Amino acid sequence: MHWMEVTVESSVLTSFYNAEDESNLLLPKLPTLPKNYSNTSKIFSEENSDEIIKLLGDVRLNILVLGGSSGFIELYAYGMFKIARVTGIAGTCLALCLSSDLKSLSVVTEVSSSGASEVSYFQLETNLLYSFLPEVTRMARKFTHISALLQYINLSLTCMCEAWEEILMQMDSRLTKFVQEKNTTTSVQDEFMHLLLWGKASAELQTLLMNQLTVKGLKKLGQSIESSYSSIQKLVISHLQSGSESLLYHLSELKGMASWKQKYEPLGLDAAGIEDAITAVGSFILKANELLQVIDSSMKNFKAFFRWLYVAMLRMTEDHVLPELNKMTQKDITFVAEFLTEHFNEAPDLYNRKGKYFNVERVGQYLKDEDDDLVSPPNKEGNQWYDFLQKSSHLKESPLLFPYYPRKSLHFVKRRMEKIIDQCLQKPADVIGKSMNQAICIPLYRDTRSEDSTRRLFKFPFLWNNKTSNLHYLLFTILEDSLYKMCILRRHTDISQSVSNGLIAIKFGSFTYATTEKVRRSIYSCLDAQFYDDETVTVVLKDTVGREGRDRLLVQLPLSLVYNSEDSADYQFTGTYSTRLDEQCSAIPTRTMHFEKHWRLLESMKAQYVAGNGFRKVSCVLSSNLRHVRVFEMDIDDEWELDESSDEEEAASDKPVKIKEEVLSESEAENPPSGAAALAPEIVIKVEKLDPELDS
Repeated sequence: MHWMEVTVESSVLTSFYNAEDESNLLLPKLPTLPKNYSNTSKIFSEENSDEIIKLLGDVRLNILVLGGSSGFIELYAYGMFKIARVTGIAGTCLALCLSSDLKSLSVVTEVSSSGASEVSYFQLETNLLYSFLPEVTRMARKFTHISALLQYINLSLTCMCEAWEEILMQMDSRLTKFVQEKNTTTSVQDEFMHLLLWGKASAELQTLLMNQLTVKGLKKLGQSIESSYSSIQKLVISHLQSGSESLLYHLSELKGMASWKQKYEPLGLDAAGIEDAITAVGSFILKANELLQVIDSSMKNFKAFFRWLYVAMLRMTEDHVLPELNKMTQKDITFVAEFLTEHFNEAPDLYNRKGKYFNVERVGQYLKDEDDDLVSPPNKEGNQWYDFLQKSSHLKESPLLFPYYPRKSLHFVKRRMEKIIDQCLQKPADVIGKSMNQAICIPLYRDTRSEDSTRRLFKFPFLWNNKTSNLHYLLFTILEDSLYKMCILRRHTDISQSVSNGLIAIKFGSFTYATTEKVRRSIYSCLDAQFYDDETVTVVLKDTVGREGRDRLLVQLPLSLVYNSEDSADYQFTGTYSTRLDEQCSAIPTRTMHFEKHWRLLESMKAQYVAGNGFRKVSCVLSSNLRHVRVFEMDIDDEWELDESSDEEEAASDKPVKIKEEVLSESEAENPPSGAAALAPEIVIKVEKLDPELDS
């Protein structure tokens, strides 16, 4: 994984960075999602909305690069939307680095065969990204907006589904049970119609209403339906519609960009595909409007129906009926009669599909994430516009009209919309990915070490991009005479340019103690190394002849000493990059380094891995058993001298070690008690300051 920010500057980019996003002027601000729904909606909640805006407001292009063992590398603009997919990567991706000038992508891969693995370095040309950077940036901004809006719509729909309660299905299930248990031949619709017209219910209907539904249950059901429907209605109006309209706006802008073929066609932006996406969003908006109509109609119908049924049930129990409830006009009676006629039809075929004979509740079917058709699609009879369209062959096929799916749920239309948008935005990723050609391949070494999970997480090689000098650096080790020798390979980000001292090996010679001026000479093997900043590499060494507990060193290696301009001609690689480098060790120039400062002895710790961050001025060292971490503050003084006595003097004296915090002793960390292996490993942290003033 590698995340980079583009540093290239141009007048076109500067004007784009400084220009205000028109969508902020033309579109209303998206309402934050309510907190009382699922945790996922908190992404767009009140406290997080500023973070989303900040993310979308970051106009300078930054790209997340991902690689693995699946044979491809993917690039995500702003970490959110895929803008390139590079295929045909052999083996497992160990390291990757996209240069900040967007001219090349460095990749290190490992191909395993017959118990060993071969590690190679590749450099891919990314000239299309570099040449069309302003266009890529604009396109990526649109893609990110669209991606965020799709997520917003998805979460709005999730909130709507949560607002719809299972209690609303009570009426359907109770009526189905009533049909299964009743002995009379009259239909449920006739039973309720008889109660409406004559005010009397059959004994069976009375048992259903008084014993199963109950007056209290009916009241609760009515309140649940009103509360649930009004919540869904608000979410559709304020969130789903505003999100969809914003999506339509950004897709329309993207279509305008695609029409500028000279600029955007090379990037794979397809106007026809975007038109299909716009049409799909239009269909989704139509379906959302249809749901609003169904909710509005259902709320009126249920209100009138429950009011009438509540009064009828109070009369059955001979309770007092309030005068205002008792009033019922002819219009109210007609309204309830139409509701009974439309909603209380028995459907035996529905029983085979849904296990019920009725579908009185019509809103839930729109929120079901199913491919099935709607159980009760809206009635189109008498719809003048629909009839007009059906009779007009020209309008029926017109691209100006959004297609309508009367028998499908809102979830189905949303999934279809997402699929079409994904297809339309996938093409640039394929086109940009195919444009990235392999320009350089350097086989590095053959690795016969065991493939345990620890090495997979932390092992060499390590890639770094120097943004100032536009160079790719690669740190790796080569096994020579049972020692791991650190090598530094560097290439120019512009593949057409060469660089001097392209490959050099580092040998660590001696380390001088600051106060005693005693020199520590030994044979050192490189365990791990990472770039601390553009000028420095942090290295963990093992003294192969030192005694345990005093055999690990932390070293800051300045590159200015490695690449010394005075004698650079003496350190030129004389071999060939077409042959594996570990087979031509003698041809790799080796520079022996001697340190009087910028090093430290790591006592009582089997240090194995290191991570450095020059921006935060911190380095972390991790032990070989992954149980112990030491954190070093690196920027205490320019003179990073470490006052260490010789091994014998240090052992004899009992000087305190410069440690600010210790959670667990080294002996406990390195030698866990019996049975500890079965437990999850604890991480033990020490914080140390490298401060000369603490030296005695």
